[in-house]
Amino acid sequence: MPEPPQNPPPIPPPGPPPPPEDRSIADLVVAVSENASVLVREEIELAKAEVSEKVSKILKGSAVGAAAGAFAFLALIMILHGIAWLLGEELFDGNIWAGYFVTAAIFLLLAALAGWIASKALKAGAPPVPEQAIEEAKLTKEMLEKETS
Repeated sequence: MPEPPQNPPPIPPPGPPPPPEDRSIADLVVAVSENASVLVREEIELAKAEVSEKVSKILKGSAVGAAAGAFAFLALIMILHGIAWLLGEELFDGNIWAGYFVTAAIFLLLAALAGWIASKALKAGAPPVPEQAIEEAKLTKEMLEKETS
C-alpha cells in the first residue's frame, strides 16, 4: 500500500526573531540557509508563472495569426480568380480558360524564381558547420599554447 504524501513541516508563526546576540552561529547559518532556499524557490515559481503567462499570450497570438493567414489566403484565391476572369474577358474575347492559363503561367514563373533563390540560399548555408566557433577555438588553442611555452 503506497504511503500517503508527506506534508512539509509547518511554518512557525511569524514573530520577532530573537536578537542575534542570543543566537548561536549555527542557528544563524541555518536561518540564512533556509531563507536562501525559500528565496530561490520563490524566484523559480515566479519565473514559471511568468513564462506560462507569456506562452499563453504567444499561443493566443499564434492562433489569431493563423486565422488571419487563412483568411488572407482565401482572399488571394478570390483575387487570382478575378484576375483570371478579367484577363479572359478583356484580352481573350471572353475565353476565360485563356485567362486561367496566363495566371497559372505567371505563378509557375514566380515558383521557378522562388525555387532558384531557395536553392542559392541552401547552397550558401551548406554544410552547416560552425565556422566562427571553430576559428575561435583555434585562436584560443594557439593563445594557450603560446602562454604555456
